[in-house]
Amino acid sequence: MRHHQDHEETSPISFRVNVLRLPQKGMPVTIAATEEQRKELAAIHELLDVQRLQAQLLVAPWKRNGIRVSGNVEADIVQACVVTLEPVPDHIDEEIDSLFLPQDSKLGRLGFEGGGEIVLDAEGEDSPEVFEGDSIDVGALAEEFFGLAINPYPRKEGAALESSKPEDQDEPHGGAFAKKLASLLRKE
Repeated sequence: MRHHQDHEETSPISFRVNVLRLPQKGMPVTIAATEEQRKELAAIHELLDVQRLQAQLLVAPWKRNGIRVSGNVEADIVQACVVTLEPVPDHIDEEIDSLFLPQDSKLGRLGFEGGGEIVLDAEGEDSPEVFEGDSIDVGALAEEFFGLAINPYPRKEGAALESSKPEDQDEPHGGAFAKKLASLLRKE
């Protein structure tokens, strides 16, 4: 069973870059998610909405046969508050800096520990990823960084489990519950 293929199909913003003939100074890539792609991303990452997602990347040769993908992914998302379930907007701006090595390179095979022949740049703490063939899915990479940047516990400003002003909670859903909760919390 080969995982690689599955991995390629997963990202709604999949964007493959041929890395065989990259200019020495790198190739800039801009990915802007369409409405359809943003809906898929929202579903995958359990968000209420992805209003905008854009990645600005530079795909450049690294050392002898590696590839470095750097840049950032920016997005405006809406999540459900973990306390009130109300929409919480958030802005993501995540830096991307990843190294890729061809699967058949000596270093890629031995894994980073065993290779020992290339000393990584000081700033690249992460081990390089491995790619097959002649292209890299930079869209999937951007989605990976986007996913990591999402706040796992979104909260509406000032939302606490204890509601200080229960009389403001007049919404049809949750209002009665919030009042009951507030009165319980007042009874020590």
